[in-house]
Amino acid sequence: MNEAVVDAAPESGAPCAADASVPAVKQVGALGLAVGAIGVVFGDIGTSPLYALRDTFAGHHPLPLDRLHIFGIVSLMFWSMMLIVTLKYVTVIMRADNKGSGGSLALLALINQQGTGRRWGKGVVLLGVLATALFYSDSMLTPAVSIMSAVEGISVYNGSLHGVVVPLVVAIVIALFVIKSQHTGSRINWASRWAGPFMLLYFATISLLGLRSIAQDPGVIFALSPQWALAMFMADPWHGFIAMGTAVLAVTGAEALYADMGQFGRAPIRVSWLVFVLPSLVFNYLGQAALLLRDPSAIHSPFYLLAPPGFEWPLLLIATTAAVIAAKAVISGAFLVTQQAIQLGFIPRMTIRHTSASAGQIYIPTINWVLMIAVIVLVLVFERSRNLTAAYGIAVTGAMLIDNILLAVVLFKLWRWKPVFAVPLLGLFFVIDATYLGANLAKIPDGGWVPLLMGTAIFTLLTTWSRGRTLMRQHMAEGALPLEVFTRSAHTSAARVPGTAVFMASAAAGVPSALLHNIKHNKVLHERVVVLTVQIADVPMVEASDRAQVKDFGQGFYRLILRFGFMEETDVPAALGSVSVCGEPFDMMRTSFFLSRQTLIPADVPGMALWREMLFAWMLRNAADAMGFFRLPTNRVVELGSQLKI
Repeated sequence: MNEAVVDAAPESGAPCAADASVPAVKQVGALGLAVGAIGVVFGDIGTSPLYALRDTFAGHHPLPLDRLHIFGIVSLMFWSMMLIVTLKYVTVIMRADNKGSGGSLALLALINQQGTGRRWGKGVVLLGVLATALFYSDSMLTPAVSIMSAVEGISVYNGSLHGVVVPLVVAIVIALFVIKSQHTGSRINWASRWAGPFMLLYFATISLLGLRSIAQDPGVIFALSPQWALAMFMADPWHGFIAMGTAVLAVTGAEALYADMGQFGRAPIRVSWLVFVLPSLVFNYLGQAALLLRDPSAIHSPFYLLAPPGFEWPLLLIATTAAVIAAKAVISGAFLVTQQAIQLGFIPRMTIRHTSASAGQIYIPTINWVLMIAVIVLVLVFERSRNLTAAYGIAVTGAMLIDNILLAVVLFKLWRWKPVFAVPLLGLFFVIDATYLGANLAKIPDGGWVPLLMGTAIFTLLTTWSRGRTLMRQHMAEGALPLEVFTRSAHTSAARVPGTAVFMASAAAGVPSALLHNIKHNKVLHERVVVLTVQIADVPMVEASDRAQVKDFGQGFYRLILRFGFMEETDVPAALGSVSVCGEPFDMMRTSFFLSRQTLIPADVPGMALWREMLFAWMLRNAADAMGFFRLPTNRVVELGSQLKI
């Protein structure tokens, strides 16, 4: 492992940037942002009409197809969208932005800025890591569910084509990920520009189809009354509770509103939801309900059977394209979350390619191919979207429940809300999400074990990496020689040679091992010696004026700390180019970078279980090299290795 690693513990009290989270794309105007948000933020929740109502009545725990249950489920879905999406996320949680950025990790970083106490802080960090693990689990399930639900329209309109559904889904998935890997900036911008308008067309289409069906049975609009949901639970409490496990599919993707806030801003997302997306979903669900009241046999696909004669195949094409756009947005979201997790020290370094100058346009090969394999395996194993939706929901509701806990910390510790206002609101959110999670736990035998297994595995990886890095830093810090002591003796005991040597160090104190090895074996020092530590602040971006902190020890020795936000690229040479307080400006052709590479030897010693040490050692060996991560010039890097036990 290179000692030149990002500090895993986010920097509390780090300097805050101005609203640097506002990307260049926001210059297109409010309407353009609202349309763009429709194409990126709402793909997941927007494609839920493909399967949500259908699987509530025809899934693994079917409900009776009568007016009471149809109206009750539609009422439940509507009020879930109002309470979970509109009230919880759009109105409340989106106010908890970290300099404009959202998501569980951004919220965790925001909480860490304020400090919550050692024990409480550790619990919050674990919750944030668990939410991240559940997000990855959801990122694998969402493309599989969305694309398969859309493509199954082929068998709805032509039963003889049922056998081509799975191969076609696999082909679409492979094409999606391969194209994602080959995107250039111009292609991404082109695709992004068209995603919003096309999703607008999709929402307009499902709205008109729903309104057409509602016109044939206008009384269905009374299903929006909460009394129908209450009546269903009073008449059939057990089936009503179990149905919540599937009805929650109507709000899957709600967390994306918060996670994608950094790309579009709070106002455009709110406008998109309230003006375009929410009405479209309500119209379509009401239209499906009206269809089921007229023809209960349409339950095998109430979404596709809303199509009038002659519009079946165009609807299939529109829905499939919308599902692919939704999957693409989820993959891009996984890239952004991975970047944040790497910067905050929860995931090993990975190769990150910036495909555009626009904020958020990145590509991570490892995540791309892992997601592709996972999605293909899910499609081949479950074969039908109805089986996949049985696995869908646990990760979503688990993440929503964790968001409630993090929100509670924000309300009481950061915003200082009075209990008389905070407790009722939090109580409402906890009751709703805990009930939905409980209902989804009933789906474990039918496939709900899949996200739990994936989430547990990912959580183990994240916590093992974080704990291992902490132990390594502690081990390297033990007996570390203070830089002040080293500089007083080193400059007289070693020959000085022209140029600049930058020694990367993970700790902001002590002498890095690469510097000790260099003077021990080479017995020379450069005219200028800079011990450099990269720290990640608890803000998305750091202002240029707060980027560098320098301490001059004399005799040509400097300690330099470079700060980056958790959504910034750690381009060390570019940052050094703006540093003017370490003597003369940095010239990359006269600068050498020295890295310490530690090789871990698993040993049965206190700290971590042996199997976790072996897992950490494997992750260590497969982490991306520091040269690429810090954008160091490859012909100016020297690595010096050592072994250690934790």
